[in-house]
Formats: sequence, structure tokens, C-alpha cells
Amino acid sequence: MDNNQAMICSETAMQRLEYPRLKGLLAGQTQSEPGRLSAEQLQPLSAQVDIEAALTEVDEAVQCLNDGQAPSLGGCWDLTELLGQVRAEGSLIATEELLKVVQSLRVMEDCRLWFKTQSQDLSLATLAFNITPLAELQRRLQDSIGSRGELLDSASFVLGDLRYQIRQTRSRIKQQLDQLLTGEHSSSLFQERLITIRNNRYVVPLKSDCRGQLKGFVQDESASGQTLYLEPSQVLEGNNRLQQLAREEQREERRILLELAGLVRRDTPVLQNNQKTLARIDLRFAAGRLSRGYQGCRPELASDSVIELKQARHPLLMEIDGRFDHDAAVGIDVLLGKDCHALVISGPNTGGKSVALKTLGLQLLMLRSGLHVPCHPESRLHLYQHLHVDIGDQQSIAQSLSTFSGHLLKMREILEQADAETLVLLDEAGTGTDPAEGAALVQAVLDQLCQQGAKTLLTTHLGQLKHFAHGQPAIENAAVEFDPETLAPTYRLRYGIPGASSALTTAKRLGLPQHVLQRAVQYLGQEEHDHSALLIKLNRRQQELDQELVLTKRLRLEADSAQQLRKQQLQQLKEKKKEILARATRQADELIAATESRMKVLRRSKPGTVSPQQAIDEKQQFSAARADLSPYRPKLKRSGSVPVQLTVGELVRISALGVEAQVERIQGAEIDLLVGGKRMRQSLEALEQFSPRRFVASSSGGGQVSRSMVDRQIRPEIKLIGQRVDEAMAQLGRFIDDAMLNNLQKIEIIHGSGEGILRRAVREHLAAEAGVTAFYAAPIAQGGDNITIVELRD
Repeated sequence: MDNNQAMICSETAMQRLEYPRLKGLLAGQTQSEPGRLSAEQLQPLSAQVDIEAALTEVDEAVQCLNDGQAPSLGGCWDLTELLGQVRAEGSLIATEELLKVVQSLRVMEDCRLWFKTQSQDLSLATLAFNITPLAELQRRLQDSIGSRGELLDSASFVLGDLRYQIRQTRSRIKQQLDQLLTGEHSSSLFQERLITIRNNRYVVPLKSDCRGQLKGFVQDESASGQTLYLEPSQVLEGNNRLQQLAREEQREERRILLELAGLVRRDTPVLQNNQKTLARIDLRFAAGRLSRGYQGCRPELASDSVIELKQARHPLLMEIDGRFDHDAAVGIDVLLGKDCHALVISGPNTGGKSVALKTLGLQLLMLRSGLHVPCHPESRLHLYQHLHVDIGDQQSIAQSLSTFSGHLLKMREILEQADAETLVLLDEAGTGTDPAEGAALVQAVLDQLCQQGAKTLLTTHLGQLKHFAHGQPAIENAAVEFDPETLAPTYRLRYGIPGASSALTTAKRLGLPQHVLQRAVQYLGQEEHDHSALLIKLNRRQQELDQELVLTKRLRLEADSAQQLRKQQLQQLKEKKKEILARATRQADELIAATESRMKVLRRSKPGTVSPQQAIDEKQQFSAARADLSPYRPKLKRSGSVPVQLTVGELVRISALGVEAQVERIQGAEIDLLVGGKRMRQSLEALEQFSPRRFVASSSGGGQVSRSMVDRQIRPEIKLIGQRVDEAMAQLGRFIDDAMLNNLQKIEIIHGSGEGILRRAVREHLAAEAGVTAFYAAPIAQGGDNITIVELRD
């Protein structure tokens, strides 16, 4: 049990809110006897820090249960009474009770070990580590007490030896008696071949007419007198020895039990703390199982005096034969804002007004008890420190109280104690007396409660109270909803408009005779009938507007979803288009490069067949073909803006190469750059300016673009022979970048022949490189197809 507990309301109020029944359901989810007792004795907690700690532990328990994990706590007993009995020196504990102690010790140790396998950040794990292992006591009890509660031979060496001697002595006695029963000369003396015990001594059944034919002592005789139970003289010494050993065994057993009781007495404080801890863990997991049953959650604990319970359900309405049916209770919204001090709920009987009060009251008690509540997770509720409930008939014959007098006494008590931390629930306020006087009295009570800062929910059928609530800024009307077609209650609350009592409609629905209803309409009067009809019409109109609002929101969500889907589809189409264009452009580039390479090979194999002018024309045609493809090339994404103003020594980025460069000289739209120790000229549009702008730090070393860029000399050839394709392609890409940075016009790639896989991969990679203008096999004298020569763009 948690120590910090306080009664926030009377036992009578808890009874009216059916809190004991809820505790019974909670107790049914526990596994251990201490856990069950904790659930049955559960009371609301007073301090918010304790409430939040309890709710956190229930959160963790629910998460463990959702993951299919939970400690096994069954088999732990309540040791409170036993530990109280053993406090006196010299007191004994029965072996059956010691068995409960050892079983409880096992469960406590298993619980502690189970949490060691879980996350150490769990509050429940920290709690479980408060269980102190009692290894010596547990080992001693396990060695001494058997699974059926018997004292084992291993309890002590002396006990084991005594029991061994007893078994041996019994065996010898039985052997002697068996020889006597089956002897050639004596077998006819016995009624039957049976060895039995009389007066704790082994005897045999001797025929009565054979008395005196066998030496011994008669210990008993049968009811008919035909059989004498004789202890033969042969076993007299053995029986005496057996009696002596039995007395020594009893003395040793008593000594052992006194010793075990002393060990339990010594460890009583630890046992009590361990049991308290295990009971708390069991209680939290029981609360977790209950929460999963009624789909509970932990709402926000509001610091302001607000009530925002959304889709709140009464947990006991969902319980059917020990199981929970979420659809058996209707979710209601119980709402009282910070500036609203009272809610007046009206409407027809059997519409759910009282259930709304009980739902709020019970959920407040549940939260203060560290339990999840069945509501929407976005709900908020202030933890009121005082709860006053006036639900049901308060009349008492013993105290000579009428129904109305009982309500008045309860109201007097509420007014004496109410403050800003008080929640008041009043059912059928103002009834039991003249309606006008009762309504006037309730109005005055509501005024006073509002002045004292309390939150009040009341149900009523009195029209005067409905009008009063409509005219007060701190009081709001609410009506229980009904089906506009069947006029049957839906048990939901509608805010802003009072509800009609609809007594005649309810009577009709419940089957009262038609002629009685017609006469009631005549007695009611046209004005009252019209007023009731107006309220019904207003509530029906409110329901229609709410339904239209829900429909509008749903349609808007659907429209937003459709628009988002269209945007995604359009983006996918654009990306697909870019991908197709890029692939086509790449294929065209590869075709042009391959054709150009073949033309160069043909010119070299047949020198003099092509005039210089024809070669120039061909090169111009190839350049024009590449220029025609430029509009279809994918645009490079720029990470920075085109420089507007540059300064010598400033660092910029070359978009096409993705590298940093240092500005050396500015000639209008042409910029001379220093890249990796080499000079390069680029147009202003090909550069990106950093934001914020970056400059080369002045140092004696100078000449470096950045600390990450180091001058290095590069050879015009690379060997890829023997490498895997993916490794070779990564190395080839870096080699081409370095060659371009070093202004190499021609490079050689040595890949070998083999099966041609690496050669094919190399040439496919070169066809996709934007900086490659041409590639072809080396002349036969230089290696032929084993080497690919690549010409790079300037």
C-alpha cells in the first residue's frame, strides 16, 4: 500500500460512485495475495507527486504488457499475520506457514531478477531493486521445508539420523512380526496376516480363543471380542526403542522450528518491506491489465481548475461478466473551462445525466488512486483535493430526515468546506419540495459555490434553473442528447442549450396508455407544451448543425488528402520525366562519343584519306550535336548563389566540379581561379558564392584553397587490373576528377582483357562522364583493347 493516502471524499460518496466495485475489479487482476489486499484497500492519494509516480509506474506496466512481458508474482502470500505472531521470543511457526514464507521468498527473488533483464530506467525496476535478497533464510527454509509443508530430513543432521534409525527399527519390527505371522507353528493363531498399530506400537491380530498360546501384551481388542491385538514379546524391545526415537524426533523438530522462527523473526523488517514492494508492483501491473481491458490512458493533469474529459466512458458500464466491452458505454465529453464554475445538465429521464456525474466523479477518484481512466488521450483534468457527491436519496428514518432534508444537510456540509480545490456533483438538485422554492435555493447555493471558487456539476428538471444558468456568465447549460427520429437517448452531452425533460415523450416510449398521455397534455397547458417543444426543436437543430460540422471537417480532410496526393503524383511525374530525359541524353552522348571514337580510329588506320578541313567539319558537327543535347541535360543543383561581387583571395565553389577554388584575378565575367595548385578560368555563372562569404586565411604557406585541399602530382594513367568492378569504378571516378583538376587532356586506363567485364564497365562509365569528350582502344603497339585512351574536356 502507498503511505501517502488521504480521503478526498467520504466513504458514502465512494459507495455512490461505485468505487468499491472498481477496486474489486482491480483486485481480480492481481496475482499475489499482498497485491490483492493492496487493491482492496486502495484509497486516493493526497500528494500530486505520488499520483504522478503511480501513473508513471502504470504506464510502464502497460508498456511491458503490450510487449508481452510481465513478472510472475503468483504464489506470494500475505505474511503480515504470521510476522506479527512470531514477534514473541519462543514462539513457533507451523511448517505450513513456513512453506508460505519460502514460497514468498522465491517469488520476491524472481521478481527482482526479472527486472534486472529490463531497462534500468524503469521506475518499476528501481522499485524492484528495493527487494532485499534473504539468501540465508531462503536456503535454510528450502533445506528444511518440503513442497507439502513437511519438515525434511535435511533440516538437521540429528533429525536425519533419528529418522534413519526410526526407519531401521520399524523395518526390523515388521520383519519379526512377518516371520511370526508366516511361521509354521504360529500362523494358525492369527485372525489374518496383518501388521497394524495400536497405542503407537506394532501388533498382530490374535484369535481370542488362542489367548495365552503366544507370549506378549494385549494392546487392544476388536468390538466383537473375536480378535486380540497382541504385541508379541519378540518386538517389545523394538517397540520401546521406536517410542524413544519418536520422542527424540519430536524434540529435534521443535528445536528446528524454534530456530527457523528465530530466523524469520530476525528478518521480519526486511520481509515486511519486500512484501510491501512486491504488493505495489503487483498493484501496478493489475492496474495495467485493467487499463488494457477498458482502453484507459493517462490524461494531462491540469494545474488550472479545468475539466476537459473527451470521450470519457464509465468503466463499470463496460464490464460484463469480468470482461470489458468498449462499445457497451457511450463516450461523453465533460467540459468545464477555467472561467466556467458550474454546469447545469438537463434533459429527459434515462438520458444519462446521472451517469455523466458518476463518470466524472469516478474518473477523478481513479486518477487520484494512480489508475488510468477510459477517455481520449488528449483529455485534461485538474486533481481536485475535495470531492462532494449528492447523488441518490438522502432520507433516513432513523434520523427523521426526509429526502429534501437530507439534501439540505448535504448542501450545508458542502458550503462549509467548499473552496477552489473542490468539485461538487449534485443530482436532481432542488427536488423533494416546491419546485419554485427548491430552484431558488439551488440558485443561491450555486452563487455561493461560484464565489468560493468550487466547480459544480448538477442535473435538474427545473426550468427555473435552466433559465438561471443561461443568464450567468460563469454557469453553462448542457443537455443530454436524443435521437431526433426515435427520441431515444444517445447518452451524449450537448453544450450551450438546455434540454427538455420530455416526460411525456419518455412515458410514451415506455408504453403508458395513450388516453392517459392525452389527458396529461391537457393538464400541462399550451405554454409549457410549446416551451418543451421549442427546446426539443433547438436541440434537434443543434444536432443537425453538429452533424454538418463533422461532415464539413471530414470533407475538408478528404480534400486536403486528395490535394496532397495530387502534389505527390505531380512531383513523381516531374522526377520521372527528368530521369527519362537524363537517360536519353546520356545515351545520345554515348552514341556521339562512340561515333567520334570510331571516326578517330578510322582516320589513324587510314592516314591521308581525310583532309584537315573535313576533320574540322566533323569536329564541328560533333560539337553541334552535343550543343543540341544541352537543353535536355539535367540541371546541376546549386548550393549557393551566382557571385555578384568577388574579391581576390575569396573562396568560391565550381558548380560543375563540386570543388572549392580561390579567386586569383577578375577579368569582367571571366575569373581566374587556383584549384589544387593549378590555374583555371571559369565564367561568373559557373561559380557559387558562399554565405557567409569565405576568404583564404593569410599564412606563410599560402597558395592552398582550403585546409582539406592538398597539391599533388597525378600520373596520366591508372591501373585497374585485378580489381572488382565496384572498387574500380570508384577509383576511376576519383582519377578522372583529379585529372581534370590538373588540366590533363589525355589519360590512359589499363584494365586488361580477361573476359571483358571490367573493360565494358570502364567504357560504360566513361560514356556517362560529362568531362570525357572521347575514348577509344589504344593502338596495337601500345596494348590494344587492354588499354582505353580517354580525351578530357578542356
